[in-house]
Amino acid sequence: MTELSAQVRAGLESAVPGGVTTRAADRLRLAHDASHYLLHPGAVLTPTDAGQVAALLAQSRRSGVPLTFRSGGTSLSGQAVTDRLLVDVRRHFRDLTVLDDGKRVRVQPGVVLRQVNARLAPYGRKLGPDPASESACTVGGVVANNSSGMTCGTEFNTYRTLESLVLVLPSGTVLDTGAPDADARLRAAEPDLHAGLLRLRERVRGNPDSVRRVRAQYAMKNTMGYGVNAFLDHDDPVDLLTRLVVGSEGTLAFVASATFRTVPAHRHAATGLLVFDSLGAATAAMPELVAAGPAAVELLDAAALRVAQRDPKADAALRGLAVRGHAALLVEWQESDPQALAGRVATAEPVLAGLPLTAPARLSGEPVARAALWHIRKGLYAAVAGARPSGTTALLEDVAVPVEALAGTCAALADLFARHRYADSVIFGHAKDGNLHFMLNERFDGGEAPARYADFTEEMVDLVLGHGGTLKAEHGTGRVMAPYVRRQFGDELYDVMREVKSLCDPDGVLNPGVLVSDDPEIHLRHLKTVPTVEEEVDRCVECGYCEPVCPSRDLTTTPRQRIVLRREIAAAEAAGDRTLARELTDAYDYDAVQTCAVDGMCATACPVLINTGDLVKRLRAEEHGRATRAGWRGAARRWDATTRGMARGLDLAGALPPALPEAATRAARAVLGADRVPRWQRDLPRGGTPRRAHPADEPDAVFVPSCLGTLFAPAEGGTGVAAALLALADRAGVRLLVPDGIGDLCCGTPWSSKGLTDGYRAVRDRVPPVLRAASRDGTLPVVSDAASCTEGFDRLLADAGDVRVVDAVAYTATALLPRLTVRRRLGSLALHPTCSSTRLGLDDALLTVARAVADEVVVPDGWQCCGFAGDRGLLHPELTASATRAEAAAVTARPFDGYASVNRTCEIGLARATGQPYRHLLELLAEVTA
Repeated sequence: MTELSAQVRAGLESAVPGGVTTRAADRLRLAHDASHYLLHPGAVLTPTDAGQVAALLAQSRRSGVPLTFRSGGTSLSGQAVTDRLLVDVRRHFRDLTVLDDGKRVRVQPGVVLRQVNARLAPYGRKLGPDPASESACTVGGVVANNSSGMTCGTEFNTYRTLESLVLVLPSGTVLDTGAPDADARLRAAEPDLHAGLLRLRERVRGNPDSVRRVRAQYAMKNTMGYGVNAFLDHDDPVDLLTRLVVGSEGTLAFVASATFRTVPAHRHAATGLLVFDSLGAATAAMPELVAAGPAAVELLDAAALRVAQRDPKADAALRGLAVRGHAALLVEWQESDPQALAGRVATAEPVLAGLPLTAPARLSGEPVARAALWHIRKGLYAAVAGARPSGTTALLEDVAVPVEALAGTCAALADLFARHRYADSVIFGHAKDGNLHFMLNERFDGGEAPARYADFTEEMVDLVLGHGGTLKAEHGTGRVMAPYVRRQFGDELYDVMREVKSLCDPDGVLNPGVLVSDDPEIHLRHLKTVPTVEEEVDRCVECGYCEPVCPSRDLTTTPRQRIVLRREIAAAEAAGDRTLARELTDAYDYDAVQTCAVDGMCATACPVLINTGDLVKRLRAEEHGRATRAGWRGAARRWDATTRGMARGLDLAGALPPALPEAATRAARAVLGADRVPRWQRDLPRGGTPRRAHPADEPDAVFVPSCLGTLFAPAEGGTGVAAALLALADRAGVRLLVPDGIGDLCCGTPWSSKGLTDGYRAVRDRVPPVLRAASRDGTLPVVSDAASCTEGFDRLLADAGDVRVVDAVAYTATALLPRLTVRRRLGSLALHPTCSSTRLGLDDALLTVARAVADEVVVPDGWQCCGFAGDRGLLHPELTASATRAEAAAVTARPFDGYASVNRTCEIGLARATGQPYRHLLELLAEVTA
């Protein structure tokens, strides 16, 4: 880490007011990315616009302290780590504008690729690049690494589909390369750069050997060095600069926004997994298979297949395969028209029939089956890495060779693994493009590389270049291959690349050590060590897939950051740095524990299914004193009285002048702590209605109304979801039984989310026997009217035999809605799915009911977990405010006739964020069917 002087810190603060932090917890949580390198920055900077970036670059030049840009943190080659200044551009650079009915799109670097494609989907378009990390990588990284992916090849990668960029050059010049006079502006503002690019263009074009090398290298996917193919493809310096910045890994300029030409999103596809008895047989089949015109051919070796079998979405055929030396090809044909797809498949069938498969080929167009196969493939790297031995670091290499050399390369790699004792290595990748990924597990004690890793790397370089390949096809040169750029391209083109760097960044302020380097061993320095900490932590590969779905990501920390901070604390303790360990531990309580929503959304995105909320619950459990545990244990035994008391407290607070309860809770929080005393705000509802039994002869289902209805009154003008569901059931002729003693029944979530294990055990002892009896030993479904409670009952009743829990929305969609008559529909409805409804797989049921309520149903852009999370929204309202900011902006941008969710606390959180009256979806259904 570079220590910053007071003068440098003052200069940074003047460039980015309020956007500079040197706090250890902030520096270390952002030090980690998906690569196997680790450096600790001296400061983290969060500029808000291009003007602040220009000011930062000016300060960097004056101080001589370089900077590195970081966005999604999914890079694998060490291009987004630094011990100098780290610039976080994900926080603020999130504008996205769809142009020309989706044919073009302008995007800032902090936007996640999946979000761009979601915005383009209504137009039938998408971005060309389709990397496996699309759920987490951002447009900044897509441009910086010249991303491609599984189906785009070299035709639709970033380089080919990019139209223009808004750049901030190291000099501070801001240039829109899409402006009609952009080249003239570049010449006026940067005459040396403009002239130098023209000179290099002629130098490359005038050298036959350079032309030959460039054409051969860029016939494949290639992200080694700078994209010198630009000198053959373009004429004007502004266009040369635009294309050179693509794949430059933040070493030439800052990309403030990018405008892409989009490609059709083929709505029809046929997908299948072709299993061969050996890797050689699979790769040998490639030429014939590629001739059949598939959009994608993905290779999985035997080790990858074994990992794929463990994925929850693997089908019976894959799970039942006795994998020995097998390999598989995941193939897909795509078309925009079903007839055209049928023609493609018909042409491919004779080819598939002639392949030496272990079982007949089966192509499926069924969306769920196709999605499952792609889910397995996209999560493969992280899933493989997550299964590595504790304390080891996962390294993912990425090469490409001509397709005809694929079989020989795979065989030679397997021999390299064996000779260097990398026993658990895995090969997979984009076989159609000759693009292989392979993973090694290595132990970097003290951040040093063992001799076998260095020896393996040298032999691998010789192997790939000997086959006419490239050492980096997709993942960028970074640090890992910077010493080998000269060997791959030769002295002449390497010298051209060095001059490109000097022309754009003469002071060397952008990302030193990345892409081109004079240090022949830079790839062996600053290697990431992974201390053994705890089970929830040790499997994490720091891929960052969890971060876009985390509600606290813009407030404090993400799941990845919670984990890496645990590792940093362990490392500090092991090094004897008690001061750092104590500083990190003190910050961890609020940053990682108290502001975690424990919503479990991280597990839905994590390829190794880590639920960081489980870690947080355990840490919360360790913080509770005896009195707290006893109090909540007592509440579990008298839950009816407890919830009624809480409700009456809300009634009392609501009856007083608002300033009084606000001041009282503010004072109590100051004395007892913000994580112990809820903050009362004047927009909170009053207390709700106690739950009461509802007898039924010959019931069709058992209904367990949520205690949230007792705690909080319905939104103004509403009846509450419990009354709405009973009314809907009555109209449909369905009998619901609410059991005796309902007031004392609970799903246990208030205890489990806080890590109050004693109280949770008390709930578990009391509730399952009651519901087993009420459900006639599981013959009747148990219906819950709050999605979080449905999820809680699922956990609580997991050991209760055949008792089946159904969410009220799903029950309504299947058992009630077909018997109901919709008499008047709303014109439009803003719908907020919850984290629980998402994890429960209720999306289809939710949309079915919503479309019965309204002609237009909109799940707003920016939707995510609201972060209210039971009482988190009361204890830490700043969490909900941060989590809902993007969704609230989308909701308030236009009027809707109705606003709905499926959990009372989420309704409160969204109403607070938007100023609109959110109600349970079933309340609205009850109104339109009345």
